[in-house]
Amino acid sequence: MRALNETDIEILKKLAPEAKIPPHYRSILPPVSIHYAADDEDLLDRLKRLSTENLKYLADRILDGTECLLCSPEAAGIFLDLLEEEVPGDLAKSTRGYYNFCRG
Repeated sequence: MRALNETDIEILKKLAPEAKIPPHYRSILPPVSIHYAADDEDLLDRLKRLSTENLKYLADRILDGTECLLCSPEAAGIFLDLLEEEVPGDLAKSTRGYYNFCRG
């Protein structure tokens, strides 16, 4: 199990400031999309709070397997669409490709 590091906690606080950060979270996106976001629009609003660097960080974690994007197809699509909009290029393409590969 991955322990959240300082950067993870910073991002989680941006996405869900109302959250008490439990030490057992292994990823950032699933708990936010499942437990804190009221709906898809709320999730997008929360994700838009992140800087380009935060989005790149999450994409890098998805690609190295330490961040999960398989929480729900809708949530994954929202994240990937925003990533492609805010960080166009190889990182976004690789992240979407990795997600599609993992989904089977």
